[in-house]
Amino acid sequence: MPYTPPPELASLSLAEIAEMAEAQKLPPVDQWEPENIGDSEMRIATDGSWYHQGDPIQRPAMVRAFSTILRREDDGGFALVTPFQKLSIAVEGAPFVAVEMEHEGSGKERKLAFRLNTDHLVIADADHLLRFPSDQPQPYLTVRKGLEAVLSRPVYYQLVEMALEDDLNPFGIWSHNAFFPIEKSE
Repeated sequence: MPYTPPPELASLSLAEIAEMAEAQKLPPVDQWEPENIGDSEMRIATDGSWYHQGDPIQRPAMVRAFSTILRREDDGGFALVTPFQKLSIAVEGAPFVAVEMEHEGSGKERKLAFRLNTDHLVIADADHLLRFPSDQPQPYLTVRKGLEAVLSRPVYYQLVEMALEDDLNPFGIWSHNAFFPIEKSE
């Protein structure tokens, strides 16, 4: 069946988004240890754009497909992995960008859902952490084991605006019963 990108998040309830996120089945790349190892000659730029041999990959379906076989290696590098081959890929920063956010509730009852630049959906919770490093200009969302998405600037501003409205002490934001502290810059 051909891939159908999700509709705009704003038109969906959080329950519908959670159901779609749960339905996203990914290959078990952590279980594969192929003997054929090489270099993909690919890189992911800081803005989430994918390149092969210096040229941008223009087909979103190709980027989506490659993103499902991406994994973080124990040495900190990244690889595209199939049962038969593992190819290194250069990643400048985080491999994904959270480009859209939807929310329900406020304070401790808040629920946050994010759409990535690959159209994958991630619910912020105890397994998909939001982290706000004090030495970085933008926060990160755990996508899956060792892989993160940087929040785009508009999504980050939307998130901070909600945290300011909640005015919690310590400063931060809740999502799906998990609290994510935000360090205030001096």
